[in-house]
Amino acid sequence: MSDTNGPRALIERIRVWLVVFVVCLVLSGVSAFPLVTELRFLDASLDGWAAPLAEHLPGLAEWIDRVRGGVEAADEQAPYLLYGTDWLAFAHLVIAVAFHGAYRDPVRNIWVVEFGMIACVGIIPLALISGPVRGIPFWWSVIDMSFGVIGILPLLHVRRMIKRLEAATAAEPVPA
Repeated sequence: MSDTNGPRALIERIRVWLVVFVVCLVLSGVSAFPLVTELRFLDASLDGWAAPLAEHLPGLAEWIDRVRGGVEAADEQAPYLLYGTDWLAFAHLVIAVAFHGAYRDPVRNIWVVEFGMIACVGIIPLALISGPVRGIPFWWSVIDMSFGVIGILPLLHVRRMIKRLEAATAAEPVPA
């Protein structure tokens, strides 16, 4: 019978949670590359199959239409501005790579998880400060802040498991 609370089981659970987090981080980052196409699709969807949603949330439909128009104008007149979203995407991918260390050796690389937690917390003041400065509707800033709130939850869980693993393996090292 295997020990479902032993060090090996903890490592496996930690790794599963890290993989889920990294996949979400990569998907979030990769989605910043085709921004113009995504906004065109989203705007068309709110006029088409998602029209009932647009009817219930007219502010959302107006905002998406405004953003699409702005991004299309930037793409046509100043495409170098969209280079910023390419860097945003790249940053997500680089941060995702850093989690490989925590995957390999969670106890020694717990700092990566804590770094991710700090980044999640940092989303909130960024949205609250930059949102109004850039004319972003508050409800959209709330959506942005939710990424930090949702993102920190699995990281908190992973950190707790790593601390349990650290305590369980204090006397004997566990092979990776």
